[in-house]
Amino acid sequence: MWYLFKMLSFILIFGTTHGAYRNRRSMNPEENMNISQIISYWGYPDEEYDITTEDGYILGLYRIPYGKTNSDNSSAQRLVVYLQHGLLTSASSWISNLPNSSLGFLLADAGYDVWMGNSRGTTWSRKHLYLETNSKEFWAFSFDEMAKYDLPASIDFIVKQTQQEEIFYVGHSQGTTIAFITFSTIPIIAGRIKIFFAFAPVFSIKYSKSPLIKMAYNWKSVIKSRMDVYMSQNPAGTSVQNMLHWSQLLNSSHLKAFDWGSPVLNLVHFNQTTSPLYNVANMNVSTATWSGESDLLADPEDVKILLPEIRNHIYHKTISYYNHIDFLFGLDVYHQVYHEIIDIIQGNL
Repeated sequence: MWYLFKMLSFILIFGTTHGAYRNRRSMNPEENMNISQIISYWGYPDEEYDITTEDGYILGLYRIPYGKTNSDNSSAQRLVVYLQHGLLTSASSWISNLPNSSLGFLLADAGYDVWMGNSRGTTWSRKHLYLETNSKEFWAFSFDEMAKYDLPASIDFIVKQTQQEEIFYVGHSQGTTIAFITFSTIPIIAGRIKIFFAFAPVFSIKYSKSPLIKMAYNWKSVIKSRMDVYMSQNPAGTSVQNMLHWSQLLNSSHLKAFDWGSPVLNLVHFNQTTSPLYNVANMNVSTATWSGESDLLADPEDVKILLPEIRNHIYHKTISYYNHIDFLFGLDVYHQVYHEIIDIIQGNL
């Protein structure tokens, strides 16, 4: 029942997916496995790391160093592809389908070194050097901090671990948002990205029809009663502040940092009295995008606002019937999206 509730709440937030659960078995052995166990269950090698951000959060980072169809060769340096999940999901979203339609497994079998990140507050990133997980201080973050601390820490670790100067980045939903921010504000990190692949890109949500975002906006005065409990458990967790941050953007065509509620607090955090705007035009990274015309969160009108701002836009595809989570769980996602990523990577070697 709890699993069903989580799945229904996920679909409520992001919309009905294109046939993802049509043939789902009533009981899957992976249901109660962690990420490493799922990877091993399907016969793939897995590695797990705990990395620490500059502000003390400990994040779970997962690796599939090679696939089942290519044997380990320690002398061969494989190209790195990093996968970053979206809002209310985790790294498990890249391996939740069968191996022939899960991007993490597909990339490993195609010969790549696959890494999967987890943003702070998700199921696999709920530790801190000195803050208690149930403290208000631990949950005082939004996607600002994910972009400023989490993503740079993950990419820095991967680059050092693999000795690769450049890596490929794949983001979904909020995973694209934090990438837009990081790559436009931290040039040293942007310089390490060969190509940025963006699924259901989210930079503004002026036209978003997501019921959860609208609920956060309408109930922002009372949302802090029990919402921290709900957001930390369903389905993979985030903070109240993160949802409030998204609600602040609901009627804006611009992406800006979290407004702390007063000029004094904003001055403390940003050295200015208002929250600053993020400018995607400052990002100098080759970018390929995929969007869905039926997407409730990454609304087509918002995507139209975003695309002209991307300076080095190498590819775009709109899929008429895709909603927000079809980029992860759609039955035809390999044919519509994933094989194109592999083709683009191969064409840019």
